[in-house]
Amino acid sequence: MPKETRNNSYDICIVGSGAGAGPIAYELSKAGYKVLVLEKGPWFKTKDFTKDEITAVRRSVYTPNLKDEPQVFETKNSRGEWEAKSNYKTGKDFWNGSLVGGSSNFMSGYFHRMKPDDFRLLSKYGTIKNANIVDWPISYEDLERYYTKVEKIVGVSGKVIPHKFQEERSTKDFPYPPLAENVISKWIDKAANNLGYKIVPIPRAILSKPEKERSSCVYSNYCGSYGCASDAKGSSRAALLNKALKTGNCDILPNAKVYHLETNGNGKIIKAHYYDIDKNKQEIKATIFVVAAQAIETSRLLLLSKNKDFPNGLANNSGQVGKNLIFSAGGTGSGQFFYKDLTKKEVEELKVPGVFVNRSMHHWYEIDDEKFNGKAKGGTVDFLFEHANATSKAIRQKWDDSGNLVFGPALKKKLKNYFTKQRKLKFEIFADWLPTDDCFVTLDPKIKDKWKDQVARVRLGYHSHDLKVGNYLATKAAGLLQEMGAKNINSNISGGAPSNLVVGGCRFGNDPKKSVLDKNCKAHEVENLYITDGSFMPTGGSVTYTWTIYANSFRVAEVLVKQMKLKAITSSG
Repeated sequence: MPKETRNNSYDICIVGSGAGAGPIAYELSKAGYKVLVLEKGPWFKTKDFTKDEITAVRRSVYTPNLKDEPQVFETKNSRGEWEAKSNYKTGKDFWNGSLVGGSSNFMSGYFHRMKPDDFRLLSKYGTIKNANIVDWPISYEDLERYYTKVEKIVGVSGKVIPHKFQEERSTKDFPYPPLAENVISKWIDKAANNLGYKIVPIPRAILSKPEKERSSCVYSNYCGSYGCASDAKGSSRAALLNKALKTGNCDILPNAKVYHLETNGNGKIIKAHYYDIDKNKQEIKATIFVVAAQAIETSRLLLLSKNKDFPNGLANNSGQVGKNLIFSAGGTGSGQFFYKDLTKKEVEELKVPGVFVNRSMHHWYEIDDEKFNGKAKGGTVDFLFEHANATSKAIRQKWDDSGNLVFGPALKKKLKNYFTKQRKLKFEIFADWLPTDDCFVTLDPKIKDKWKDQVARVRLGYHSHDLKVGNYLATKAAGLLQEMGAKNINSNISGGAPSNLVVGGCRFGNDPKKSVLDKNCKAHEVENLYITDGSFMPTGGSVTYTWTIYANSFRVAEVLVKQMKLKAITSSG
């Protein structure tokens, strides 16, 4: 793990190392340009990832200690007033991975493409009061070949099954076959067929077959929230950064927290200032700077980088930095299958650990129902088993149905029944979190991190329309579970912001007064600043975001390579 760089000047300096950073480092280093990746967190290698639950999800091993790096979140209290609290006090952790490769190390790898209508939400479905809906400055067709590129380079396993909302593809199928599935997948298919619904396999950014430098999935039963010990999961680290390093043109500097981007007074960044592992201030020069620090922290860095030319924050003379932050609307639900209701063979098949459910319902990606006064944008329902985490499941058993604490022999009996007499099938709903004026990032005026920098303050407002769509989809998903014979079916749709699904804050667009970035993700006001994490997204679609972030970053990487070549030609001429 290098503590120092080979020099202090590079062609490309990238802040962050997750899904938005990996394609830039991969493509630019392959093209022969000198790339530096500055990562705030440590550099864990594949051998360092463990399936120990205490390490992975019960301690701040892969995420910052909230005492050192808090964030402040504003939510409405019972009186309808905005109330701000540090997550050091609440324990609500919005850090998803502070290490080389970022949170892509811990994703479940549910990879759905956004659909053509997601790029033209305003044109297709019209305005919604108090929602800042806009069309994207690019189309699905502009991004399609980069989705395909991600399938090949990052590695996506799956099977294309035609359905009414299937997006156009330039290839017939995925480069890797589907992962192994549990018998419950067939039960879902059968129930859906009975109801007249179309169920499709979920593409996964997990290798079902090994490639040259990565192993295939070993079906450990611990995927989401855990680092991959076989490198089958398509993290930025395993799929892209490791290969960028082999070119000899890419350096990765861990434990390097960037706190200021310095400009020269002519709308150009000349240095990135950062703290090294010993909290010493350092600086790096580069021709082009790419910020991909995750949506909240990217906005925070720009706001921290204010100067006389940008008194409100870098690239923020429009006042748009931090605005229109979006998460993923929807929620979760579940049903239980009790072994006493099944045959011996069904129980044995259902108990098989490790293999996946991998089923998704896109039947209501567009809703045509009088409850919505015509057609409305819907969403996706993904089905999965309850996570294998034993500790988390056990903790949830300490309360009875009336909210009373269970302990002693009663708790032991409850635990035994839960772990030996049933299996829970869950569903997750993904719908558009409509951008509003009540969801944004600013700097907290009082609370600072361990480096004495102001921390991000995030208002977590949502639109009531999000709940309407989420509840509609939950009813459909619950109906499918009922058809399957599940018991204790429930769902939870709320306006709570999922900490692992956040984009926006520096939306791209054609109007510099209403957006931060142009269509190629270059800052309107800064000549050599690009932003390639999910910050660029003006709307989020009704799927998880990582595949789109990867695809867009590959698109921008192509723009940067062309730009660097043009600079070289101009300079030599």
